[in-house]
Amino acid sequence: MKKHVVLYKKLSEPLLARLQAHAQVTLVADPKRDDHAELRAALPHADGLLGASIRLDARLLDLAPQLKAISTVSVGVDNYDIPYLDRRGIALCNTPDVLTETTADTGFALIMATARRVVELASMVRNGDWTQNIGPAHFGSDVHGKTLGIIGMGRIGEALAQRGHFGFGMPVLYHSHSPKPAVEARFNAGYRSLEALLSEADFVCLTVPLTTQTEGLIGKEQLALMRPESILINIARGKVVDEHALIAALQSGKIRGAGLDVFEREPLNSDSPLLQMNNVVATPHIGSATHETREAMARCAVDNLISALQGERPANLVNLKGRELRG
Repeated sequence: MKKHVVLYKKLSEPLLARLQAHAQVTLVADPKRDDHAELRAALPHADGLLGASIRLDARLLDLAPQLKAISTVSVGVDNYDIPYLDRRGIALCNTPDVLTETTADTGFALIMATARRVVELASMVRNGDWTQNIGPAHFGSDVHGKTLGIIGMGRIGEALAQRGHFGFGMPVLYHSHSPKPAVEARFNAGYRSLEALLSEADFVCLTVPLTTQTEGLIGKEQLALMRPESILINIARGKVVDEHALIAALQSGKIRGAGLDVFEREPLNSDSPLLQMNNVVATPHIGSATHETREAMARCAVDNLISALQGERPANLVNLKGRELRG
């Protein structure tokens, strides 16, 4: 008898057909509507869940007594209570690797756009305000040769380092939970304490996961260590940065600018001071948002869930106790 999967994210026709070949699938078209009413109604029969962008807490998952596996179409797993999943023996799978290069592209796009004031000056042209040759008031700053500081030297951090070191001749500094000799050798990178990196880097790029240790990692004290000409880039999670402290640092000129793809609350409120600043480039969490990458992520999530429901170990299992899969 086929297992029952609750799908709360639209899949392409080939991927949906692949999932349906292995499981009975219930699609929840609008999972957030009416306090998750449709999702809540489907959970009691779920053996597996597949989707993204929903916080699946105990309040919801207690409604799914036969749940065996969750496959999220994301790398981040901060929407899940892993100790709770461990207690219940529920496997959690994610989709690393396939979005590494695309997310690093997004990070470098924010570096370039912020340093060269691309959004601000393109708007000037579009609005008909380009009436004479630009002068120093509109100049940006170079990227090549500047110091790239990366906080969190995982897959995405390494992909950023590769772009900066080989493509732009940038000295690379990094901070992570421990030194990485292979990274240092490949990119001629220097390991720094968090404080030293903040004070030395021209571009401070955040690529850490959101955990209890990284939430609020960059606050008022850390921003005070950065130099007036430095730029903060966040492609990690919004809550890694104290947004109020960042706004104050930008408004006062403590740092030059910020390129932000993530925010404490998403979507970002339309009245946020961040949207009133020319020294901020804000994008709507587009880190992995290309057709190719999102399809690859969904394919990975489908494969993970099929493996888990067949009692096999998925390729991208997150939680240790979820390895003891139930048949």
